[in-house]
Amino acid sequence: MTNITIIGLGIMGLPMAKNLVKAGYTVTGVNRSPEAVQKLVDAGGNGAASVAEGVKDADVIITMVPDSPDVADVVQGPEGVFANAKKGALWIDNSSIRPDVAKELAEEAVAAGLGVVDAPVSGGEQGAIDGVLSIMTGGSPEDFAKAEPILQAIGKTIVHVGPAGAGQTVKAANQLIVAVNIQALSEAIVFLEAYGVDTDAALKVLGGGLAGSKVLDQKGQKMLDRDFAPGFRLALHNKDLGIVTAAARGAGVSVPLGSAVAQLVTSLVARGDGGLDHSGLLKLTAELSGRE
Repeated sequence: MTNITIIGLGIMGLPMAKNLVKAGYTVTGVNRSPEAVQKLVDAGGNGAASVAEGVKDADVIITMVPDSPDVADVVQGPEGVFANAKKGALWIDNSSIRPDVAKELAEEAVAAGLGVVDAPVSGGEQGAIDGVLSIMTGGSPEDFAKAEPILQAIGKTIVHVGPAGAGQTVKAANQLIVAVNIQALSEAIVFLEAYGVDTDAALKVLGGGLAGSKVLDQKGQKMLDRDFAPGFRLALHNKDLGIVTAAARGAGVSVPLGSAVAQLVTSLVARGDGGLDHSGLLKLTAELSGRE
């Protein structure tokens, strides 16, 4: 399978598409903004003016869009993927959406004659650029086997975690862990700054012990510099935490730390900071201590 169409060329989708081109695939991009499509064309890919046009000859269709309604919008209806993709094509959804929606759409995809895996990614913009994303994949073993070579071009850790929807469930858990870690790091930095500690040195030694994490490695210095240029926007993490809290409630599971951080993220988004990187949690944490 060599012809790949990717729908959604945003912060994550565009570098993923470029890595697929580098891996030797014929890649066609579909995006609301023509500028992003042109960037893919400049990198050796192709562009299509619509979903229907983009998927008609595709062996593999990848969706990388913000939320559950966005995925449904591009796959359903007369102009969508299901109505226009050829029978036997494989649909890979790299978006992060609700597990129940992933299951429902997977059933529709199978009814339309498509293979399907839900394969949300973790690793942020830099992970997408470097092609080292962690990818948690739900679907049948047969469809995962077809998807794995494609996913190897964009990711490093690729794991089949169960049937349709399982990938999205694991991604929700990932977003819970990441959000709580960012909040804990925000509180630690505000605490260190309040005591006038050499924060660069402090994060170096903390990173070498049990407190070390990828969150600290990737976000620590940016937080010290108050550099909140988006790698993963607070608005998207707010959406993901909504998925977490709703899914946890549905399963009868308590997520007290996750729920608290979800409220902090919602507050930042509500006041207009949704375009900042999720490390922007530091802003609110510092303000609550009167230090910003």
